[in-house]
Amino acid sequence: MEPIDNVVGSKSPTAVAINSASKAGEWIKSRLGMYKQLDTKLSPQDLVTDVDKGAELMIRKLILTHFPDHDILGEEGVPPGAAASEAALAKARSSEYLWIVDPVDGTTNFVHGFPFFCVSIALAHRGEVIVGVIYDPLRDELFVAEKGKGAYVHGNPTRVSEDAELSGSVVAVGFNPDRQFALPTNMKGINALALQTRSIRAGGSAALHLAYVAAGRLSGYYEVGLNAWDVAAGALLVKESGGIVTDTTGNPYDLGVRHLVATNGKIHGELLQSLKDAGATGMQ
Repeated sequence: MEPIDNVVGSKSPTAVAINSASKAGEWIKSRLGMYKQLDTKLSPQDLVTDVDKGAELMIRKLILTHFPDHDILGEEGVPPGAAASEAALAKARSSEYLWIVDPVDGTTNFVHGFPFFCVSIALAHRGEVIVGVIYDPLRDELFVAEKGKGAYVHGNPTRVSEDAELSGSVVAVGFNPDRQFALPTNMKGINALALQTRSIRAGGSAALHLAYVAAGRLSGYYEVGLNAWDVAAGALLVKESGGIVTDTTGNPYDLGVRHLVATNGKIHGELLQSLKDAGATGMQ
């Protein structure tokens, strides 16, 4: 692949993504426990604060300062619900360069002071993610991936785990705020995986779950009902760390995938089969 800097121009989009995530993350950290406005979106469990909105505005300004002709798909600029998310992505797919931003992935955790949330920023070139950055401000952990160049945390290469069987693996799951479709489907998968894995975890941030798969801290992650901004950066991290990311039936990841499985690759087939047997793929 042509070097990313050459594709975009003289400025490094990776550096811009890192700078934007770091500055937004530090501001978010400073506002922990001090948000001024709390609203709900899709359901009473789907939260948004003034901090989410302020962080996204900050990130947008930082990106557009360097790349004014690029498009941005941010969570807080899209109405809640699967249909709205799919419509926004369909409109954005035609962009040559599309930044995909989740200013606070794990808002419920942020609101309750549970220390597991992050900033997620990805850049897609003609629909393919080429840069992914996830920043956890409380741990000051910066995960960075560039297509074809590997993935890193604190400058050290990340690699997926070596767990070869589901029975010896720790796998993350999500309790989706969509109580009508996604959560009941996820519960089927959770019930199955709880019996077949070493243990399951539900941290409440899709992006950090994916970063942890990339870093080998988890061997897999599964959730139905996600959005592009939840997973775009993390999916690249996993792939550049030697893992596999697909939908819940095994089709390769693209920006439109909402039902996601990401693993170290070694347990991928077994996990997919488990979800299929449990009727937990979310597919018709």
